[in-house]
Amino acid sequence: MSPRRARRRGPFERQDGRAVRPVGPQVAGVDRVESAHDGEWVVRNVSGAAQGKAYRCPGCEQEIGPGLPHVVSWPAWSGGEDERRHWHTTCWRNRANRGPGRSRY
Repeated sequence: MSPRRARRRGPFERQDGRAVRPVGPQVAGVDRVESAHDGEWVVRNVSGAAQGKAYRCPGCEQEIGPGLPHVVSWPAWSGGEDERRHWHTTCWRNRANRGPGRSRY
């Protein structure tokens, strides 16, 4: 009889087998501040689990359907919460590559 193989642990699993939740920008609903060429932004990942309404992405002008994970961002100054915008995650990452004539958000 051959010996049992050791099972590899996942990246978020402790030695005792209990799961660990990842902490950082990938956790939905946690705000973080990002600095970029266009200023400082408060960014929140949205899981899309809530069956809410559809939003229009300012990066690609396409609809973000209900239930689709995306990013919500707003300027990191006081009163910037009124400037909140919902972005596709890839559009948010590539916002520096937008062509001329496109607004900031």
